[in-house]
Amino acid sequence: MTAKSIDPELAAFQEGHHSVGTSSPSPSGETSNGISLKSAIHNHLLKLGFSRNGSGYFVDGEVTKQKIRNLHAAQRGDILERQSCFVETHGTELADHFASGSQIDPRSIDPKLVQVSPGSLESRLFRFASLLWSVPVSQGFGRRLRFLVKDGQNDCLVGLFALGDPVFNLSARDNWIGWTHEDRRDRLVHVMDAYVVGAVPPYSQLIGGKLVAALMGSKEVRRAYERRYLDRQSVIRQRKHRARLVLLTTTSALGRSSIYNRLSIPEGPRFLRIGTTKGFGHFHLYGEVFDLLRDHLEKTGHPYASGNRFGMGPNWKLRVARAALEDIGIDGDSILKHGIEREVYAIPLAENWKKVLSGEHQRVRSLTKPAAEISEFCLDRWIVPRSERDASFRSFDSGSILSTLLTGGPEAAW
Repeated sequence: MTAKSIDPELAAFQEGHHSVGTSSPSPSGETSNGISLKSAIHNHLLKLGFSRNGSGYFVDGEVTKQKIRNLHAAQRGDILERQSCFVETHGTELADHFASGSQIDPRSIDPKLVQVSPGSLESRLFRFASLLWSVPVSQGFGRRLRFLVKDGQNDCLVGLFALGDPVFNLSARDNWIGWTHEDRRDRLVHVMDAYVVGAVPPYSQLIGGKLVAALMGSKEVRRAYERRYLDRQSVIRQRKHRARLVLLTTTSALGRSSIYNRLSIPEGPRFLRIGTTKGFGHFHLYGEVFDLLRDHLEKTGHPYASGNRFGMGPNWKLRVARAALEDIGIDGDSILKHGIEREVYAIPLAENWKKVLSGEHQRVRSLTKPAAEISEFCLDRWIVPRSERDASFRSFDSGSILSTLLTGGPEAAW
Protein backbone atom coordinates (compact mmCIF):
# COMPACT_ATOMS: atom_id res chain seq x y z
CA MET A 1 0.00 0.00 0.00
CA THR A 2 1.24 3.46 -0.79
CA ALA A 3 1.17 6.89 0.76
CA LYS A 4 -0.99 9.40 -1.07
CA SER A 5 -2.89 12.64 -0.64
CA ILE A 6 -6.15 12.37 1.26
CA ASP A 7 -9.31 13.28 -0.64
CA PRO A 8 -11.26 15.64 1.65
CA GLU A 9 -14.54 14.27 0.30
CA LEU A 10 -13.44 10.72 1.09
CA ALA A 11 -12.16 11.71 4.52
CA ALA A 12 -15.45 13.41 5.34
CA PHE A 13 -17.36 10.35 4.18
CA GLN A 14 -15.23 8.09 6.40
CA GLU A 15 -15.78 10.42 9.33
CA GLY A 16 -19.51 10.26 8.68
CA HIS A 17 -19.35 6.47 8.91
CA HIS A 18 -17.86 6.59 12.43
CA SER A 19 -20.44 6.75 15.17
CA VAL A 20 -19.24 7.72 18.62
CA GLY A 21 -20.89 5.62 21.30
CA THR A 22 -22.67 7.29 24.20
CA SER A 23 -21.48 4.65 26.67
CA SER A 24 -17.88 3.85 27.50
CA PRO A 25 -17.08 0.30 28.59
CA SER A 26 -15.05 -0.49 31.66
CA PRO A 27 -12.20 -3.00 31.37
CA SER A 28 -14.65 -5.67 32.58
CA GLY A 29 -16.96 -5.02 29.65
CA GLU A 30 -19.57 -2.97 31.53
CA THR A 31 -20.76 0.21 29.81
CA SER A 32 -21.21 3.44 31.74
CA ASN A 33 -25.00 3.17 31.64
CA GLY A 34 -24.90 -0.22 33.34
CA ILE A 35 -25.61 -2.34 30.27
CA SER A 36 -23.00 -5.02 29.72
CA LEU A 37 -21.12 -5.05 26.46
CA LYS A 38 -22.36 -8.60 25.92
CA SER A 39 -25.96 -7.44 26.21
CA ALA A 40 -25.34 -4.50 23.90
CA ILE A 41 -24.00 -6.85 21.22
CA HIS A 42 -26.88 -9.30 21.70
CA ASN A 43 -29.54 -6.58 21.46
CA HIS A 44 -27.85 -5.05 18.42
CA LEU A 45 -27.84 -8.34 16.50
CA LEU A 46 -31.46 -9.13 17.33
CA LYS A 47 -32.48 -5.64 16.21
CA LEU A 48 -30.75 -6.21 12.86
CA GLY A 49 -32.75 -9.38 12.26
CA PHE A 50 -30.46 -12.17 13.43
CA SER A 51 -31.79 -15.00 15.61
CA ARG A 52 -29.95 -16.72 18.44
CA ASN A 53 -28.81 -20.29 17.87
CA GLY A 54 -26.94 -21.66 20.85
CA SER A 55 -23.88 -19.48 21.22
CA GLY A 56 -24.15 -18.02 17.69
CA TYR A 57 -26.51 -15.99 15.52
CA PHE A 58 -28.10 -16.78 12.18
CA VAL A 59 -30.69 -15.59 9.66
CA ASP A 60 -33.94 -17.59 9.67
CA GLY A 61 -34.89 -19.37 6.45
CA GLU A 62 -33.53 -18.73 2.98
CA VAL A 63 -31.07 -15.84 2.78
CA THR A 64 -32.73 -13.78 0.04
CA LYS A 65 -31.53 -10.53 -1.49
CA GLN A 66 -34.23 -8.67 0.42
CA LYS A 67 -33.15 -10.22 3.73
CA ILE A 68 -29.60 -9.06 3.08
CA ARG A 69 -30.89 -5.55 2.32
CA ASN A 70 -32.87 -5.65 5.56
CA LEU A 71 -29.77 -6.63 7.56
CA HIS A 72 -28.03 -3.52 6.21
CA ALA A 73 -31.04 -1.19 6.43
CA ALA A 74 -30.29 0.23 9.88
CA GLN A 75 -26.67 0.94 9.00
CA ARG A 76 -27.73 2.58 5.73
CA GLY A 77 -30.21 4.72 7.65
CA ASP A 78 -27.49 5.79 10.08
CA ILE A 79 -25.19 6.71 7.21
CA LEU A 80 -27.88 8.75 5.44
CA GLU A 81 -28.58 10.61 8.67
CA ARG A 82 -24.90 11.42 9.19
CA GLN A 83 -24.54 12.48 5.56
CA SER A 84 -27.69 14.62 5.57
CA CYS A 85 -25.77 17.90 5.82
CA PHE A 86 -23.67 16.97 2.78
CA VAL A 87 -26.79 15.95 0.84
CA GLU A 88 -28.65 19.14 1.78
CA THR A 89 -25.67 21.31 0.84
CA HIS A 90 -24.70 19.69 -2.46
CA GLY A 91 -27.69 17.55 -3.38
CA THR A 92 -29.39 19.92 -5.82
CA GLU A 93 -26.17 20.47 -7.79
CA LEU A 94 -25.23 16.78 -7.81
CA ALA A 95 -28.71 15.49 -8.64
CA ASP A 96 -28.46 17.39 -11.93
CA HIS A 97 -25.88 14.80 -13.01
CA PHE A 98 -28.53 12.05 -13.04
CA ALA A 99 -30.62 11.40 -16.13
CA SER A 100 -34.35 11.02 -16.40
CA GLY A 101 -35.48 8.22 -18.67
CA SER A 102 -36.67 10.73 -21.24
CA GLN A 103 -33.07 11.95 -21.69
CA ILE A 104 -31.77 8.58 -22.85
CA ASP A 105 -31.67 7.15 -26.33
CA PRO A 106 -30.25 3.66 -25.65
CA ARG A 107 -28.64 3.43 -29.10
CA SER A 108 -26.84 6.74 -28.51
CA ILE A 109 -25.39 5.92 -25.08
CA ASP A 110 -21.74 6.99 -25.22
CA PRO A 111 -19.89 5.76 -22.10
CA LYS A 112 -16.96 7.85 -20.90
CA LEU A 113 -14.56 6.86 -18.11
CA VAL A 114 -13.76 9.70 -15.70
CA GLN A 115 -11.11 9.11 -13.06
CA VAL A 116 -12.00 10.71 -9.73
CA SER A 117 -9.50 13.23 -8.37
CA PRO A 118 -9.34 14.35 -4.72
CA GLY A 119 -11.44 17.39 -3.84
CA SER A 120 -13.16 17.54 -7.21
CA LEU A 121 -16.77 17.76 -8.33
CA GLU A 122 -16.39 14.14 -9.44
CA SER A 123 -15.35 13.20 -5.92
CA ARG A 124 -18.49 14.78 -4.50
CA LEU A 125 -20.60 13.05 -7.15
CA PHE A 126 -19.01 9.69 -6.33
CA ARG A 127 -19.75 10.22 -2.64
CA PHE A 128 -23.33 11.28 -3.37
CA ALA A 129 -24.06 8.36 -5.72
CA SER A 130 -22.54 5.88 -3.27
CA LEU A 131 -25.30 6.74 -0.82
CA LEU A 132 -27.82 5.10 -3.17
CA TRP A 133 -26.46 1.60 -2.53
CA SER A 134 -28.73 -0.56 -0.33
CA VAL A 135 -25.63 -2.27 1.06
CA PRO A 136 -23.43 0.50 2.51
CA VAL A 137 -20.34 1.16 0.45
CA SER A 138 -16.92 0.30 1.81
CA GLN A 139 -14.28 3.00 1.57
CA GLY A 140 -11.55 0.58 0.51
CA PHE A 141 -8.02 0.32 1.86
CA GLY A 142 -4.53 1.32 0.78
CA ARG A 143 -4.23 1.73 -2.98
CA ARG A 144 -7.42 3.18 -4.40
CA LEU A 145 -8.67 4.14 -7.85
CA ARG A 146 -12.16 5.53 -8.33
CA PHE A 147 -13.99 6.05 -11.60
CA LEU A 148 -17.27 7.46 -12.80
CA VAL A 149 -18.88 6.25 -16.01
CA LYS A 150 -20.76 9.09 -17.72
CA ASP A 151 -22.94 9.16 -20.82
CA GLY A 152 -21.60 11.47 -23.52
CA GLN A 153 -25.06 12.03 -24.99
CA ASN A 154 -26.29 13.92 -21.92
CA ASP A 155 -23.25 14.19 -19.60
CA CYS A 156 -25.17 12.23 -16.95
CA LEU A 157 -23.93 9.53 -14.60
CA VAL A 158 -24.21 5.92 -15.74
CA GLY A 159 -22.48 4.34 -12.76
CA LEU A 160 -19.26 4.06 -10.81
CA PHE A 161 -16.63 1.64 -9.61
CA ALA A 162 -13.68 1.69 -7.24
CA LEU A 163 -10.63 -0.53 -6.90
CA GLY A 164 -8.69 -0.98 -3.68
CA ASP A 165 -6.26 -3.30 -1.95
CA PRO A 166 -7.61 -6.86 -1.66
CA VAL A 167 -7.97 -8.61 1.66
CA PHE A 168 -4.94 -10.73 2.51
CA ASN A 169 -6.91 -13.86 3.39
CA LEU A 170 -9.47 -14.96 0.81
CA SER A 171 -9.44 -18.74 0.49
CA ALA A 172 -11.57 -18.89 -2.69
CA ARG A 173 -9.05 -16.64 -4.47
CA ASP A 174 -5.94 -18.22 -3.02
CA ASN A 175 -7.03 -21.81 -3.72
CA TRP A 176 -8.06 -20.91 -7.27
CA ILE A 177 -4.70 -19.26 -8.00
CA GLY A 178 -2.79 -22.04 -6.22
CA TRP A 179 -0.85 -19.65 -4.02
CA THR A 180 1.44 -20.57 -1.17
CA HIS A 181 1.62 -18.15 1.74
CA GLU A 182 4.89 -16.78 0.34
CA ASP A 183 3.42 -16.37 -3.15
CA ARG A 184 0.54 -14.36 -1.77
CA ARG A 185 2.80 -12.21 0.39
CA ASP A 186 5.08 -11.35 -2.53
CA ARG A 187 2.58 -11.01 -5.36
CA LEU A 188 -0.74 -9.83 -3.94
CA VAL A 189 0.44 -6.42 -5.13
CA HIS A 190 -0.55 -7.47 -8.68
CA VAL A 191 -4.20 -7.86 -7.61
CA MET A 192 -6.85 -5.24 -6.90
CA ASP A 193 -10.34 -5.70 -5.50
CA ALA A 194 -13.42 -3.95 -6.86
CA TYR A 195 -15.18 -2.83 -3.69
CA VAL A 196 -17.84 -0.65 -5.36
CA VAL A 197 -19.41 -1.55 -8.71
CA GLY A 198 -22.75 -0.61 -10.19
CA ALA A 199 -25.01 1.55 -12.30
CA VAL A 200 -27.41 4.21 -11.09
CA PRO A 201 -30.99 4.59 -12.30
CA PRO A 202 -32.24 4.69 -14.96
CA TYR A 203 -29.16 3.00 -16.48
CA SER A 204 -29.43 0.25 -13.88
CA GLN A 205 -32.79 -0.63 -15.42
CA LEU A 206 -30.98 -1.17 -18.73
CA ILE A 207 -28.50 -3.65 -17.24
CA GLY A 208 -25.98 -0.83 -17.11
CA GLY A 209 -24.24 -2.59 -14.22
CA LYS A 210 -22.71 -5.06 -16.68
CA LEU A 211 -21.30 -2.18 -18.72
CA VAL A 212 -19.81 -0.52 -15.64
CA ALA A 213 -18.29 -3.79 -14.41
CA ALA A 214 -16.86 -4.66 -17.83
CA LEU A 215 -15.12 -1.28 -18.06
CA MET A 216 -12.96 -2.25 -15.08
CA GLY A 217 -11.12 -4.46 -17.57
CA SER A 218 -10.31 -1.61 -19.95
CA LYS A 219 -6.88 -0.43 -21.06
CA GLU A 220 -7.67 2.98 -19.62
CA VAL A 221 -8.05 1.56 -16.11
CA ARG A 222 -4.89 -0.53 -16.39
CA ARG A 223 -2.91 2.51 -17.54
CA ALA A 224 -4.32 4.66 -14.73
CA TYR A 225 -3.19 2.01 -12.27
CA GLU A 226 0.31 1.86 -13.73
CA ARG A 227 0.67 5.64 -13.73
CA ARG A 228 -0.09 5.75 -10.04
CA TYR A 229 1.32 2.53 -8.60
CA LEU A 230 3.86 0.91 -10.91
CA ASP A 231 6.95 1.86 -8.90
CA ARG A 232 5.49 3.00 -5.59
CA GLN A 233 6.73 1.81 -2.20
CA SER A 234 4.52 -0.26 0.07
CA VAL A 235 3.75 1.53 3.35
CA ILE A 236 3.35 -1.67 5.36
CA ARG A 237 6.23 -3.66 3.86
CA GLN A 238 8.48 -0.63 3.17
CA ARG A 239 9.70 -1.92 -0.19
CA LYS A 240 9.35 -0.92 -3.80
CA HIS A 241 7.65 -3.22 -6.26
CA ARG A 242 6.73 -3.23 -9.93
CA ALA A 243 3.02 -3.59 -9.42
CA ARG A 244 1.42 -4.81 -12.64
CA LEU A 245 -2.35 -5.20 -12.54
CA VAL A 246 -3.06 -8.74 -13.82
CA LEU A 247 -6.11 -9.76 -11.78
CA LEU A 248 -9.20 -8.13 -10.29
CA THR A 249 -11.44 -9.74 -7.71
CA THR A 250 -14.87 -8.74 -6.49
CA THR A 251 -17.66 -10.18 -4.37
CA SER A 252 -21.39 -10.00 -4.86
CA ALA A 253 -23.27 -7.73 -2.46
CA LEU A 254 -26.58 -9.62 -2.44
CA GLY A 255 -25.89 -13.31 -2.82
CA ARG A 256 -26.04 -14.49 -6.42
CA SER A 257 -24.87 -11.70 -8.73
CA SER A 258 -26.95 -10.75 -11.75
CA ILE A 259 -24.24 -8.29 -12.84
CA TYR A 260 -21.23 -10.62 -12.92
CA ASN A 261 -23.03 -13.77 -14.01
CA ARG A 262 -22.12 -14.65 -17.62
CA LEU A 263 -20.21 -11.39 -18.06
CA SER A 264 -17.56 -11.99 -20.70
CA ILE A 265 -15.99 -9.71 -23.31
CA PRO A 266 -14.83 -11.48 -26.51
CA GLU A 267 -11.02 -11.63 -26.61
CA GLY A 268 -11.04 -9.62 -23.40
CA PRO A 269 -11.79 -9.89 -19.69
CA ARG A 270 -14.14 -12.56 -18.34
CA PHE A 271 -15.79 -12.66 -14.94
CA LEU A 272 -15.12 -16.11 -13.48
CA ARG A 273 -17.03 -17.36 -10.46
CA ILE A 274 -14.36 -19.00 -8.30
CA GLY A 275 -16.25 -19.75 -5.10
CA THR A 276 -17.97 -18.08 -2.19
CA THR A 277 -16.91 -16.33 0.95
CA LYS A 278 -17.30 -18.25 4.19
CA GLY A 279 -20.01 -16.01 5.61
CA PHE A 280 -17.50 -14.62 8.08
CA GLY A 281 -16.74 -10.99 8.88
CA HIS A 282 -17.72 -7.86 10.77
CA PHE A 283 -20.26 -6.05 8.55
CA HIS A 284 -22.90 -6.43 11.30
CA LEU A 285 -20.65 -4.90 13.98
CA TYR A 286 -20.75 -1.24 12.96
CA GLY A 287 -21.35 2.16 14.46
CA GLU A 288 -21.80 2.35 18.21
CA VAL A 289 -21.29 -1.37 18.78
CA PHE A 290 -17.92 -1.31 17.02
CA ASP A 291 -16.98 1.83 18.95
CA LEU A 292 -17.78 0.04 22.21
CA LEU A 293 -15.58 -2.89 21.21
CA ARG A 294 -12.72 -0.59 20.27
CA ASP A 295 -13.17 1.50 23.43
CA HIS A 296 -12.98 -1.68 25.48
CA LEU A 297 -9.61 -2.50 23.95
CA GLU A 298 -8.45 1.06 24.58
CA LYS A 299 -9.41 0.76 28.26
CA THR A 300 -7.41 -2.45 28.55
CA GLY A 301 -4.41 -1.01 26.71
CA HIS A 302 -4.66 -3.34 23.73
CA PRO A 303 -2.49 -2.20 20.77
CA TYR A 304 -5.27 -2.75 18.19
CA ALA A 305 -7.31 0.08 19.71
CA SER A 306 -4.82 2.75 18.68
CA GLY A 307 -4.48 1.45 15.12
CA ASN A 308 -5.80 3.44 12.23
CA ARG A 309 -7.39 2.28 9.01
CA PHE A 310 -4.54 3.26 6.73
CA GLY A 311 -1.37 1.22 7.18
CA MET A 312 -3.10 -1.46 9.27
CA GLY A 313 -4.58 -3.33 6.31
CA PRO A 314 -8.18 -4.27 5.51
CA ASN A 315 -8.43 -6.75 8.41
CA TRP A 316 -7.99 -4.16 11.15
CA LYS A 317 -11.68 -4.00 12.10
CA LEU A 318 -11.88 -7.78 12.14
CA ARG A 319 -8.91 -7.97 14.50
CA VAL A 320 -10.42 -5.33 16.77
CA ALA A 321 -13.75 -7.14 16.93
CA ARG A 322 -12.24 -10.55 17.62
CA ALA A 323 -9.84 -9.30 20.28
CA ALA A 324 -12.57 -7.39 22.15
CA LEU A 325 -15.11 -10.22 21.93
CA GLU A 326 -12.68 -12.78 23.26
CA ASP A 327 -11.52 -10.43 26.01
CA ILE A 328 -15.08 -10.23 27.38
CA GLY A 329 -15.52 -13.98 27.19
CA ILE A 330 -17.32 -14.37 23.85
CA ASP A 331 -16.04 -16.83 21.26
CA GLY A 332 -15.21 -14.54 18.34
CA ASP A 333 -16.37 -17.06 15.75
CA SER A 334 -19.84 -17.22 17.32
CA ILE A 335 -20.39 -13.56 16.39
CA LEU A 336 -18.20 -13.14 13.32
CA LYS A 337 -19.64 -16.23 11.59
CA HIS A 338 -22.76 -14.44 10.28
CA GLY A 339 -23.52 -16.97 7.55
CA ILE A 340 -24.10 -14.48 4.71
CA GLU A 341 -22.10 -15.99 1.86
CA ARG A 342 -21.11 -13.92 -1.15
CA GLU A 343 -20.00 -15.06 -4.57
CA VAL A 344 -16.34 -14.41 -5.36
CA TYR A 345 -15.40 -13.50 -8.92
CA ALA A 346 -11.99 -13.19 -10.55
CA ILE A 347 -11.31 -11.10 -13.65
CA PRO A 348 -7.95 -11.94 -15.28
CA LEU A 349 -6.46 -8.95 -17.08
CA ALA A 350 -3.53 -10.79 -18.64
CA GLU A 351 -3.21 -13.93 -20.75
CA ASN A 352 -0.40 -15.14 -18.48
CA TRP A 353 -1.93 -13.93 -15.20
CA LYS A 354 -1.30 -17.23 -13.42
CA LYS A 355 2.38 -17.38 -14.33
CA VAL A 356 2.84 -13.77 -13.23
CA LEU A 357 1.15 -14.49 -9.90
CA SER A 358 3.23 -17.65 -9.42
CA GLY A 359 6.46 -15.78 -10.15
CA GLU A 360 7.25 -17.67 -13.39
CA HIS A 361 6.75 -14.66 -15.69
CA GLN A 362 7.80 -11.04 -15.30
CA ARG A 363 6.45 -9.70 -18.61
CA VAL A 364 2.66 -9.25 -18.78
CA ARG A 365 0.60 -10.14 -21.85
CA SER A 366 -2.41 -7.89 -21.38
CA LEU A 367 -6.02 -8.95 -22.01
CA THR A 368 -7.46 -5.48 -21.55
CA LYS A 369 -9.36 -3.76 -24.37
CA PRO A 370 -10.13 -0.10 -25.10
CA ALA A 371 -13.14 1.23 -23.23
CA ALA A 372 -14.83 2.11 -26.53
CA GLU A 373 -14.72 -1.51 -27.72
CA ILE A 374 -16.02 -2.83 -24.41
CA SER A 375 -18.82 -0.26 -24.43
CA GLU A 376 -19.88 -1.10 -27.97
CA PHE A 377 -20.13 -4.79 -27.12
CA CYS A 378 -22.13 -4.17 -23.93
CA LEU A 379 -24.56 -1.85 -25.68
CA ASP A 380 -25.24 -4.37 -28.44
CA ARG A 381 -25.32 -7.40 -26.13
CA TRP A 382 -27.34 -6.13 -23.17
CA ILE A 383 -28.43 -2.50 -23.06
CA VAL A 384 -30.17 -1.95 -26.40
CA PRO A 385 -31.96 -5.33 -26.32
CA ARG A 386 -33.20 -4.63 -22.78
CA SER A 387 -34.54 -1.22 -23.84
CA GLU A 388 -36.49 -2.88 -26.65
CA ARG A 389 -38.00 -5.49 -24.33
CA ASP A 390 -38.76 -3.18 -21.42
CA ALA A 391 -39.34 0.57 -21.79
CA SER A 392 -40.09 1.18 -18.10
CA PHE A 393 -36.80 3.07 -17.73
CA ARG A 394 -38.40 5.96 -19.63
CA SER A 395 -40.70 6.74 -16.70
CA PHE A 396 -37.81 7.31 -14.29
CA ASP A 397 -37.68 10.88 -12.92
CA SER A 398 -34.22 11.98 -11.79
CA GLY A 399 -35.88 14.19 -9.18
CA SER A 400 -36.53 11.06 -7.13
CA ILE A 401 -32.79 10.67 -6.46
CA LEU A 402 -32.53 13.66 -4.13
CA SER A 403 -35.85 13.05 -2.40
CA THR A 404 -34.88 9.43 -1.71
CA LEU A 405 -31.60 10.42 -0.06
CA LEU A 406 -33.22 13.21 1.96
CA THR A 407 -36.02 10.98 3.25
CA GLY A 408 -34.24 7.62 3.33
CA GLY A 409 -36.96 6.22 1.09
CA PRO A 410 -36.83 2.81 -0.60
CA GLU A 411 -34.62 2.67 -3.66
CA ALA A 412 -36.45 -0.52 -4.67
CA ALA A 413 -39.17 1.69 -6.19
CA TRP A 414 -36.78 2.24 -9.12
